[in-house]
Amino acid sequence: MDVVPTGMRGLRACLLCSLIKTADQFELDGCDNCAEFLPMKGNRDMVYDCTSPSFDGLISLMSPEDSWVAKWQRTNRYVKGCYAVSVTGELPKGMRQDLKSRGVIYKSRDTSVKS
Repeated sequence: MDVVPTGMRGLRACLLCSLIKTADQFELDGCDNCAEFLPMKGNRDMVYDCTSPSFDGLISLMSPEDSWVAKWQRTNRYVKGCYAVSVTGELPKGMRQDLKSRGVIYKSRDTSVKS
């Protein structure tokens, strides 16, 4: 499925995969890459915890599996769509611990945070 923001207002980027959608889209459909790990669908509070309105750059990926930019951004296995180059913020500590216990590697996409 292709994921494109439905407008320019209220854009947010997923803190796990950097997919960009509106807050309403995240609440309606969740994150198309992270739904298994970040249950945002139907939960506005989770949308605000798991996404950030502060991000830099926008990459539109039409063929993530073939794109060197997607490989560089670690988005080559994600759905087609719009992605942030960097996202300001981090997932809450409890969510990071839950991801770790499930074997999901979380690396902040915030370039100002040193991991």
